[in-house]
Amino acid sequence: MSTSKRRRMLALGALALGAFGIGLTEFVVVGLLGPLGEDLDVSISTAGLLVTGYAASVAIGAPIMTAAGTRLPRKTMLVILMSLFIAGNVLAARAPDYGVLMTGRVVSALCHGAFMGIGPVMAASLVAPERRSRAIALMMTGLTLSNVVGVPFGTALGQQLGWRAAFWGIAIIGAVSLAAIIAFVPSRANDTGGSLRTELAVFRRPQVWQVLTITMLGWGAAYAAITFMEPILTRVSGFDTGAVPWLLILFGIGLTGGNLLGGRLADRALMPTLYGTISAATAALVVFAFAAPYAVPAAIMVFVLGAAGFAMVPVFQTRVMDVAKEAPSLASSVNAAAFNVGIALSAWFGGLAIDGGLGLVAPVWIGVALGLAALAVAVVSGAAERRAKTGTPAGLAAASGARARSLR
Repeated sequence: MSTSKRRRMLALGALALGAFGIGLTEFVVVGLLGPLGEDLDVSISTAGLLVTGYAASVAIGAPIMTAAGTRLPRKTMLVILMSLFIAGNVLAARAPDYGVLMTGRVVSALCHGAFMGIGPVMAASLVAPERRSRAIALMMTGLTLSNVVGVPFGTALGQQLGWRAAFWGIAIIGAVSLAAIIAFVPSRANDTGGSLRTELAVFRRPQVWQVLTITMLGWGAAYAAITFMEPILTRVSGFDTGAVPWLLILFGIGLTGGNLLGGRLADRALMPTLYGTISAATAALVVFAFAAPYAVPAAIMVFVLGAAGFAMVPVFQTRVMDVAKEAPSLASSVNAAAFNVGIALSAWFGGLAIDGGLGLVAPVWIGVALGLAALAVAVVSGAAERRAKTGTPAGLAAASGARARSLR
């Protein structure tokens, strides 16, 4: 391996480690709600607001933090964001009460959306254009592995040594990631996000809003099943609670493989991969809805759901960078916020369906509806793009030449 290629891989590894720590921060609290509630003398529902508050802060903070750093070199912005991430987790680890813990969560969340927006732009810039989706997928592997390895380990650490130990561990991961970013991510003087006016101007384009809508709906479709997977597996499929961690590991293997496969396919043909991954995720939800009452088919579909759902991630991220190519940082960060809005909406709709007596599988069917809506918006977006291209002088000349050849 050449020196330049080794440095690129180390830089991608540094970004992936940052994504690993961020994913761990978001989800590790789910396994520690009981100990947190007991220690801080709050109810489980109040402790659960630590998850809601984090997601809301990601959605709100992503565009604000990215806009605030548009004039800074992207590497400098990543260093600031990771430093903020470490500070938030140290504050959470030392929190004397619930309010301070929530503050630490909010501070960490402010880093999340901007990092997951700027990071893919940096990852794509490290490789040739025809390999950018794979580079984004490699960075996102850190996020997927945080679910497979990090969350179970962090939960076990928090249960054995106290919930504060989990946050100290995440802070250490953040410190290692910060050092790796400083050491390996290249610094380029002209590698900034551009002016705020330039960044905001891309939001005048309908295509940008279409991609954000696709992300929100498509990711909402995936999380409609993921959010309620544990009760579906135990109460519908009939698995013992002890089997759930192993099934979630199976799910994690699927999502890691799907993420990498989606990046590879997107580099070959972005729009067909966009249609294909949304269709595959929606079809997987339909099959899972019918397979849920049967243990073995349900277990197989857990793997398929992970692979099909996470294959969409690098595709969505590459697509938003394409339609906002003059100013991708802010659009990419808002896309990260759209992921979280999709999670929140699907969880809300799914909860309403269950509370309404429609059963535990009802959220899966809501996911199917969201997936079909995402596919419809994607088709409209692709058709509009094709019309725009054929409307240009170059496009009209190409179309005219094609018609002349067909007449001959």
